This record gives sequence, structure tokens and C-alpha cells, in this order.
Amino acid sequence: MKAVVYDRYGPADVLRLEDVERPVPKEDEVLVKVHATTVTRADVHTREANRSNGRAMTLVSRLVSGVRGPRQRILGREFAGEVEAVGASVSEFAVGDRVFGLSGLTFGAHAEFMSIRESARIAHMPTGMSFEEAAPICDGALNALMCLKQADLRKERRILVYGASGAIGTAGVQLARYFGADVTAVCSTKNLDLVRSLGADSVIDYTKEDFTKNGQTYDVIFDAVGKLSFKRCRDSLNPGGIYLPTDGPINVLLALMPSRKGAKRVVFQLPPRQPKEDVLFLKELVEAGKFRPVIDRCYPLEDVIEATRYVETQQKTGNVVLTVSAPAEKGDR
Repeated sequence: MKAVVYDRYGPADVLRLEDVERPVPKEDEVLVKVHATTVTRADVHTREANRSNGRAMTLVSRLVSGVRGPRQRILGREFAGEVEAVGASVSEFAVGDRVFGLSGLTFGAHAEFMSIRESARIAHMPTGMSFEEAAPICDGALNALMCLKQADLRKERRILVYGASGAIGTAGVQLARYFGADVTAVCSTKNLDLVRSLGADSVIDYTKEDFTKNGQTYDVIFDAVGKLSFKRCRDSLNPGGIYLPTDGPINVLLALMPSRKGAKRVVFQLPPRQPKEDVLFLKELVEAGKFRPVIDRCYPLEDVIEATRYVETQQKTGNVVLTVSAPAEKGDR
């Protein structure tokens, strides 16, 4: 099968398309013929061993992914495709089922076929969606949902979503709206109309206004792009307010520190949890018209380097999708 592989950490140029052996599903696994996948922030950071985030994060990244070189040669976390084969003990899925999901740290989706455990984050695709539309459902939304679960969002709770036009941010705006909160979205000028269409009650153009200096305060500040800090946001939080980061070792440390009741604080889910039940929840929201993944650009798999470089600009709106293979016509299987 064709797959995008890399054998050393480095820039996007280390990626290449290669013929590799097709995986064979184990007893409890599903073999998926991948039709669409995505390039995410996790793909970029893993491929470069987190060099852009400093030496400490590079060490942690290598300990997870491989000290001398990547143990998993194929990146790609999100996928949408059709079940090609199932292991002997699989009962939830059958050959021909249309599925989507998230492989997590095992990656493997930048390929024509991938194996994933039946119990992992895989589900039947929402009705009425194409593979390109279904592929980017999980990564941004599961990250946003994991954070927002800590925020007790409900009617009259005020939340600010910073970086509201990215994959996590566009999902965060929609999920916060679904939970009933009053949502303020922060993004650049070109995306103001988009985030309004996703349900934001108010929008702030960060190129023209610094939300930390306008006197407004919030119950929750959700940093969907990892560019803020608790220190910068503290004065914009109400008493007892929480700062929700998506990454950063300093934020993990701050979340672990004890705080007095009613104090402003950093909240971080430890350990991170993105269960299969959340994938099924997202499917229900999609089918109910309450959530939709935003797609910026779509590239063929062979243009993965170009797609990756675009993600690295940090200017994408929503998600960047890779088309791996077209679904077979009926009768061609």
C-alpha cells in the first residue's frame, strides 16, 4: 500500500510517499481503507520532535515517539474510510461499514490502510457526510470537549475562546454554544463572519483589540492555540474563573498546584481523557446539526509536504484534509 513515512525527525521534507506492507488486523482490530485523513498540530510537532517548543519538550517528545528516530513511521491521527476486514472477535463493525475516528498516539492514518482496535475511538460515520467531511470531526473537537468538560458551562456562564478559527477553536465555539454559555470568540479579521456563523455571541478581532485590556471579564478563558498564559489572562477572569489551556508544561504544573476555594486557577485534564463515548457524542451532534468540522483546504495524499507547510504557518482556518483514495463504486469491491 501507499503511505507517507518518515525515518528521522526534522522539517516537512523528511516526509515521503512509499510502498509499505499493508497491516493485518489482529483478533480485536478493524482494518480500515482510508479515504480521507488530516494534517494536525500533533502531526507537525511529532514529526519535528517538538523542536519549536524548546529542549525540554523535545526530550519528552522523543521519549514518547522514539529517542533516536520515530518508532511509528506513519503519521496521521484522524481518518474516515470503509472497513476492509475485521478480526475474529470484532462484532461492532462489518466489512463495508463507513467509519471515522481518531487513532491518537499510534497514528497511522496517512496511508491507504490502517488497523485500529474495535474498542478504540472509531465509530460509524454520521449520515449524509462525505469522507472528507467526516475525517476532521475528532481531533479538534475531542481536544475542545476534554477541556470544556472542566468548565461547568451552562446558561449565563461567560467564556472567551482565543484562537477561535483553528481546528480546536472552531469546535470550542460550537460546543460552548451547545452547552448554553455566552461565547466571545477571538480571531483575525478574515474569520470574524465564520466564528459568528458557528454561534459566537460576540467577536473580537485580535489584530485591532487586546481582550485583556478592554475591561471585560469572563468565567472561563479557553486558549485553543497555546499562545496565551494564565498570568496574562488573570485580570480578565471573574472571581473563581478558570483558564483552560490546550498544552504547555507550565500549565500542567499550575493545574497541579493547590488553590484556595474561589480563587482563579488553571484547569487541565490529568491524565488527558478522550474516550470512545465522546466520539459517539460528536456523531450525535453532527447528525443533529449542532456541530460541523470546518475545512480550510483539501490536498491529495501525495501533496502532504505542501499541506504540512501550510499547517505550520499557523494561519489555517479549521482543518486541513488529505484525500487518500476515492471510494470504490458499487460492484467494484
